Amino acid sequence: MMRSCFTGLGMTALAGVLALAPATGSAQDKSDWPSSIKVGTASQGGTYFIYGAGWAGLIQEMLGVPASSEVTGGPVQNFALTETNDVQMAMTTMGPAREAWDGQSPIAPGEQMRDVRATFPMYQTPFQIIALESSGIQSVADLDGKTVGNGPRGGTCGTYFPQYFDALGVETNDQFGGASDLAGQVKDGLIDAFAFCAGLPIAAFSELEAQNPVNIFAFTPEEQAKLVEMFPVSAYEIPADTYTSQHEPQNSVAMWNFGIAHKDMPQSFVYEVMKVVLDNNDRMMQIHQAAAETLPERLIPAEYQD
Repeated sequence: MMRSCFTGLGMTALAGVLALAPATGSAQDKSDWPSSIKVGTASQGGTYFIYGAGWAGLIQEMLGVPASSEVTGGPVQNFALTETNDVQMAMTTMGPAREAWDGQSPIAPGEQMRDVRATFPMYQTPFQIIALESSGIQSVADLDGKTVGNGPRGGTCGTYFPQYFDALGVETNDQFGGASDLAGQVKDGLIDAFAFCAGLPIAAFSELEAQNPVNIFAFTPEEQAKLVEMFPVSAYEIPADTYTSQHEPQNSVAMWNFGIAHKDMPQSFVYEVMKVVLDNNDRMMQIHQAAAETLPERLIPAEYQD
């Protein structure tokens, strides 16, 4: 059985339960393959939307199965939509996945979602914040009393950023919406800042930065340590020059993202989808730079590697 890797997040046990075994031998019999599939992504302007649309395009191109990318609320909703088979494949982060598996999803409290399987590792999602330079907001502490957009309600960012702010003693007026919409609201002065999490660079941040002088920041070392202690995240350093105006590395926290599928999807098909993604990293990198971490070795926990 192929193991999935949730290293660094305390998710090894979950990986063993969620992992989807590939079919043995080559996938010659396609009689049970789907005639088409839907891939759950997230809001426009985020990495999931770009990554998922490109992934769906590769499935259609290389496997000949029509695949459409669906705009969704992101990882939390994606897990629920995959559970009900409203989308056949999708993407999620490990915090929401753990909660949904244990029956703690905000979408369906008390309902254990156990018809979902992990497929391939995508990348780590760091958390980061942007505000106009003219606002004077340069840190999490500066957000106290401010109106902050947190991504779609029910998405990873919309779920965790309000909890982070509360844990760090910062009171914010939380707003929710798509990445492009919230970036536009920052530009128009309708909200004070936009807190988001996505593969780097975050498209909506880059677009806003190209239009206005901005401050892009994450956490202090003390804030980072507290979040690692309290939440299912690992420490992460956002590299310097990720954005034009970000000249120094920044302390952040991150969750791993995984592709997921409904448990009844034909294993031979899922295996071929995984091969499309993991054997063609150059094509995935053309879709989004975050795919630099979409690698076969991420499937195997460090303790199982030679």
